[in-house]
Amino acid sequence: MVTDNQIRRLRMLINKEKTQAIAASKAGMDEETARKYLKLGRLPSQIKAEHTWRTRKDKFKKVWEELRGYLKTNPGLEAKTLFDHLQRTYEGKFSDGQLRTLQRKVKRWRALEGPEKEIYFAQKHYAGVLGESDFTNMNKLEVTIAGAEFNHLLYHFALTYSNWEAGTICFSESFESLSEGLQNALWELGGAPEKHRTDKLSAAVHKECNADEFTQRYQALLNHYGMKGESIGTGKPNENGDVEVSNRWIKTAMDQALMLRGSRNFESREEYKAFIKKIFNQRNMNRKRRFDEELKKLRALPDKRLDDCKKMQVTVGPSSTINAGHKTYSVNSRLMGEKVNVKLYAETVEVWYGQKKVESMPRIRGKKGHRIEYRHIIKWLVRKPGAFENYRYKDDMFPTLRFRMAYDYLKETKPSRANKEYLKILSLAAKETEVGVDEALRKLFDDGELISAEAVENILKLKEAVVTKRDVYVAETDLAGYDELIGGWGAWGGGGEV
Repeated sequence: MVTDNQIRRLRMLINKEKTQAIAASKAGMDEETARKYLKLGRLPSQIKAEHTWRTRKDKFKKVWEELRGYLKTNPGLEAKTLFDHLQRTYEGKFSDGQLRTLQRKVKRWRALEGPEKEIYFAQKHYAGVLGESDFTNMNKLEVTIAGAEFNHLLYHFALTYSNWEAGTICFSESFESLSEGLQNALWELGGAPEKHRTDKLSAAVHKECNADEFTQRYQALLNHYGMKGESIGTGKPNENGDVEVSNRWIKTAMDQALMLRGSRNFESREEYKAFIKKIFNQRNMNRKRRFDEELKKLRALPDKRLDDCKKMQVTVGPSSTINAGHKTYSVNSRLMGEKVNVKLYAETVEVWYGQKKVESMPRIRGKKGHRIEYRHIIKWLVRKPGAFENYRYKDDMFPTLRFRMAYDYLKETKPSRANKEYLKILSLAAKETEVGVDEALRKLFDDGELISAEAVENILKLKEAVVTKRDVYVAETDLAGYDELIGGWGAWGGGGEV
């Protein structure tokens, strides 16, 4: 077979050699073949026939029209689904090894006859114009804090021109999480872009507040920073493309860094936050040139941040509880019947009365709907022990596993007095220290002693007595050295105030 290189050599030799036969011989072909290609004026590869015939028998020829009908009706059908249908319908005719052939055939049908695909048009970005926000789930990284599983989200912000990015740990797609994360990013950035784009934020709207209220709070946040809001179309994540792509890359970068670190456990959340911050800083270092351009175009920040909380006024109910964000929290019984102001942050709940903050507690996450602090109500439970047996929030009255063990022990050994005795133990935890009572219970269990409020109290008193009676030795001070020092100072001519 004559190659393209031989024909090129022939064309070069034809003007140098005396005869066409000599040129053909030197080019490695006979004179007739040389004459043919010189007459055609084309290379062998240019006149080669297109390979349009099959080299193997089509095993799906007889059933293809049937499959084609399925695909026209439901273009989303996968080749594997169709293959499983063939194996069930034509038992024994199609083997597993033929699946790949059908996949290629279906792929070809999609390219030639299938529905047209949506076209994405690359956009030109301008410095200082657009920032994008999104939430991404971080649970697949399997991070632990002090050995405990740490399920969380990451609020993610990115500028579309320079791709500068920042992130904040959060636990829900709430407005408070959005507000805190966005403001953290803007204040770290030192300015605000003209526009801010998000997805539909349906999770934040449906879970935390009604749509109108969310829109008003979000608009107030945008107005505070002089930004215009944009949202992507439903099911159009590509419209928030920069931050969507960054979501994947930041998780990949963090996963790789965790592998290099050799451990996915962190001693505290602060250590984990520092780790995340380091990853973002490393990624932003490579964007300095475009970031410097963008920085000049950003809007100036206002004098202060906007509160990252939802404010509400509620009345403390007869159970000494309030309802905030569809969750129930206990407060001090002194506030029953009073109207209090509540600030609902992304991670904390603050209760204010008369311009004074009277409570601050962690915000409830997940499906659990209440957080009852036993210190708020123990005084009245001790007075009304009969109410404890069927108390709605009874499970919240066991601050540690050992408290629960103590209650179960009392129910088994003193069923008639169990509630009263346990509440006395819980009262000791409120008056003294929860850690001290927990340690006392541990000692009683380890020593096989009877569990009772009196036994716990005796252990606490014994420890207090040991601390009180501890001897403290203070060495006698020799003042001769000071006299010598003062005399020496006078000899040097020193004076005045020291």
